[in-house]
Amino acid sequence: MDTTQRTDQQRSADRRRRELLEAADRVVLRDGPQASMNAIAAEAGITKPILYRHFGDKGGLYAALAKRHTDALLASLRAALDAPAERRERVESTLETYLAAIEARPQVYRFLMHPAEGSTGGDQGFDVGKHSAPLLRRMGEELAQVIEERVDLGPESQQLARVWGHGIVGMMHAAGDWWLGERPCSRAVLVRSLADLLWGRLAAAGDRVGGPGF
Repeated sequence: MDTTQRTDQQRSADRRRRELLEAADRVVLRDGPQASMNAIAAEAGITKPILYRHFGDKGGLYAALAKRHTDALLASLRAALDAPAERRERVESTLETYLAAIEARPQVYRFLMHPAEGSTGGDQGFDVGKHSAPLLRRMGEELAQVIEERVDLGPESQQLARVWGHGIVGMMHAAGDWWLGERPCSRAVLVRSLADLLWGRLAAAGDRVGGPGF
């Protein structure tokens, strides 16, 4: 098989994988954490063995969906952090971006973060509990990198940036999960309240010399 044939086959496989992920997204938007491999295969118009051939198992499909949505969310968060605005505005904009994302697609959020709610066994839903922690960890590391690049936290800057990154992601996740379930206040009120909680130390820290600023 020559290089052109291999390239064409790879493109075809990549295109088919995207189509299957789009079918999975449609099922997740409809069923949330109760999305199943059977339902996704039916939506894609294929059999379950073909779905397994592309993703290996439920965990493989979950990981692919998680990467797809996490990549999009992280890109939006970075855009909020890079916006030409004062630091306080960017903090609020970043919180707003996260909360708006989970509010806009609550079924996707619940699929990614809540293990098989309402599952009755068999093929009813994904066991995602063991996958959601690494997803949050990735977000924490990404935010830590942004903080370290931009904010001067002194001689232990790298360690503090990781503490802050994971702490802020944990706060956003816990507060957002509570808010999405109970709706005790408006999104704007929650954003301001969380920004107030973060603001003291962030306001006092200087920009890192040579960094993009924050």
